[in-house]
Amino acid sequence: MISINPYLNFPGNAEEAINFYKSVFGGELAMLQRYKETGMNELSPADGEKLMHAALPLGQKGGVIMVSDILESKGDKFVLGDNFSLSITTESEAEADTIFAKLSAGGKTTLALEKTFWGSYFGMCTDKFGIQWMVSYEYKK
Repeated sequence: MISINPYLNFPGNAEEAINFYKSVFGGELAMLQRYKETGMNELSPADGEKLMHAALPLGQKGGVIMVSDILESKGDKFVLGDNFSLSITTESEAEADTIFAKLSAGGKTTLALEKTFWGSYFGMCTDKFGIQWMVSYEYKK
């Protein structure tokens, strides 16, 4: 396993939040992608400007804070206290499969592991204790 990092969801102010964390911890954003850049054409102009994903590395040996906006127009609901996941980045698809299977056993699969348009093998689940997880393997570019 490579790392476990917090993934925080916001009701439309993820960009403000990641800029705040940047002012606290320093560093530069490693990624900032808006929903309009994903090919989701059915979005309103306002939703298109919201963040689909942003990442702020924390120092040389630190983790990464990742954020995204929840799109209530797509049926997602923002619930304070339920707006985060732990994101695991693995070293292989096989490791992702193993960890995902164990975490989701007795819990709920939100999104089965699959290859994504952003170049990852990715899935989401909630374990039997109610903790939300994101599991991914990043393909080499």
